[in-house]
Amino acid sequence: MPEIDRPWLTHYDQNVPSSPHLAVKPVFELLDEAASRWPDRPAIVFQNTSITYAKLRKLSSLVAANLRKHGLKRGDRVAIMLPNTPQTVIAYWGVLRAGGTVVFTNPLYMETEIVHQFKDSGARFLITIDILWNKIEPLRAQLGIEKYFVTSIADALRFPLSMLYKLRAWREGQNSKVPFDSETVHTWSSLLGGMSTYTVEGIIPGKDLALLQYTGGTTGLAKGCMITHASLCANALQCTAMLPGMGENRELFLGVLPYFHIYGLTVCLNLCTALGATQIPFPRYMPGDVLKTIHKERPTVFPGAPSVYISLLQQKNVGSYDLSSIRFCVSGSAPMPVEWFEQFKTATGASICEGYGLSEASPVTHINPVQGVAKHGSIGLPVPGTDAKIVDMDLGGPPLPPGKLGELAVRGPQVMAGYFNKPDETADVLRNGWLYTGDIAYMDEDGYFFIVDRKKDLIISAGYNIYPREIDEVLHAHPKVQEAVAVGIPCDARGEVVKVFVVAKPGEKPTKAEIIAFCRQKLAAYKVPRHVEFRESLPKTMVGKVLRRALRAEEAERTKACSAAPVVDTTSSDA
Repeated sequence: MPEIDRPWLTHYDQNVPSSPHLAVKPVFELLDEAASRWPDRPAIVFQNTSITYAKLRKLSSLVAANLRKHGLKRGDRVAIMLPNTPQTVIAYWGVLRAGGTVVFTNPLYMETEIVHQFKDSGARFLITIDILWNKIEPLRAQLGIEKYFVTSIADALRFPLSMLYKLRAWREGQNSKVPFDSETVHTWSSLLGGMSTYTVEGIIPGKDLALLQYTGGTTGLAKGCMITHASLCANALQCTAMLPGMGENRELFLGVLPYFHIYGLTVCLNLCTALGATQIPFPRYMPGDVLKTIHKERPTVFPGAPSVYISLLQQKNVGSYDLSSIRFCVSGSAPMPVEWFEQFKTATGASICEGYGLSEASPVTHINPVQGVAKHGSIGLPVPGTDAKIVDMDLGGPPLPPGKLGELAVRGPQVMAGYFNKPDETADVLRNGWLYTGDIAYMDEDGYFFIVDRKKDLIISAGYNIYPREIDEVLHAHPKVQEAVAVGIPCDARGEVVKVFVVAKPGEKPTKAEIIAFCRQKLAAYKVPRHVEFRESLPKTMVGKVLRRALRAEEAERTKACSAAPVVDTTSSDA
């Protein structure tokens, strides 16, 4: 490959290799190696359940064997629609070991999102949880799923918690009546039955797909990023190389980030396994539960997002918990505000290591040094084995000099093979070995990269990617809406939240509550607008295209003006 300047190499921490050995192998061999080296070490701790690495390998082998008995063939897609539970981890490794391709599905998805992803991926099987069955059941005729495997939180617990959970669900009327028939709808236990185990042979790591990771598109329809075994393996090992000191001791990971998100999958699951670490899955993020777990279990690694760290610091009783066990915090999705960054360091003693990635790159491409200079506001340095450059936003081409704004492009072994069944969109972003990210950035003289804006109109809220066009389309279906456009506006706790600008049809007067309620019926909760503004018209180009960027600029000016406004004394007796 043509040489480019790599000033970042001189700013790596000591012992970070500039050219690491990134073994090309099936990704499930990360689990095999951990089970061989640390067979009795807990891989998962969940409530009153502990699963060792040896047992996890055995369970994943049973799942693989049973999936094959059910007709799974090499390369078949299997959707996993689960919160963070031990079953999620077992199913992930089991599908890979069976030779299948994992299609992680967000449990928060609504009807149109679920139908599109399952039909687009061609998933044959679905592994899900009983509390989601009421969402799945009405869609079965549209999904193309041949067999369903349904688990429960109780399946992850030992006695007596398993019985107590079932009893509580019954008392609260939360029992989902799943129509198990052992033909189309099967129990989770059916995937763990028998004595036969299975591990596929002949995987070609650089060619065979391990994962179809769905990410939004400018049209509002999600695209499946084709991630190979080699890419997932490489990215886990790149993270290991960039974080010296992690793994020297026995690490305990907090599994707060959702595994169905590529960031959570790579950092909380693949990286954790590569280190032989123990993970604590959280099916649902509750700040109080996380604080209690940190205080009691003494975790050492806490991957998260700014919204997660900030929400913990906002808890009134945060000072009563001992958070000092945390040694590594890896943050992505959005910059961490300086004041919160310092508060978190004071509370834990650990600095938050900020980075950057995208689904198309498995996802990590940049991380700030752990021991060296971490520049606030920077996404850091390219991880070992990764090249990055800033190019002209319209023409691409050779790298621009330091300090110049342009589009960020990256290349490395973690980059996807392309978008599933979308050659034209693949050609738009993969050019001459480079992945064009669509993010506007610059590199400084030291090789640190800074994201300035988004070439695409992506909104990132609490770590979730939201494409505004999808929200636009939902709003245009509202009977009282003539025009609508969504933008992301700054939010200290979530990075950004969705605001929509709405033009009503003549004679109609929709309310904010109506707009939000309509969106709740059509969109996942994190995509639902938090703010609604009604206008007579929207700013447009000469050809009638709405100027989304202009609306964002207006919001930025409004925020700036509010911040600069003097404090008004409202305690007057005239009030």
